[in-house]
Amino acid sequence: MSTILVADDDRDILDLVAFKLSAAGHELITVTDGATALTEARRAVPDVIVLDVAMPGMSGLDVCRELRADPVTSAIPVVLLTARGQESDVEAGFDVGADDYLVKPFSPRELQSRVTAMLSRARA
Repeated sequence: MSTILVADDDRDILDLVAFKLSAAGHELITVTDGATALTEARRAVPDVIVLDVAMPGMSGLDVCRELRADPVTSAIPVVLLTARGQESDVEAGFDVGADDYLVKPFSPRELQSRVTAMLSRARA
């Protein structure tokens, strides 16, 4: 079983993502802000992190940047989940070290497939 940290300030999206990934057999850690996401990532060192970009206090981009700078969390695969879908937004996400970028509205099945692919690559 893999542990996945999901951070999103929209409770409906957080619940949807948590339901879909837990139904696939993953253990979930859910948080609603960036600072808590960073704290939990350092504490639990999950197998994958799913981050909303626009969160109060600390954005998902800032969290991803901090994760990449910390040797404890630098190798954790990160999926950015956001309503920002312009080319410059996607580029900014990859520039801070995201492994994948999914634009809202999104397919929960597609998110699950992307997480599964990340986990497979990490184990290989």
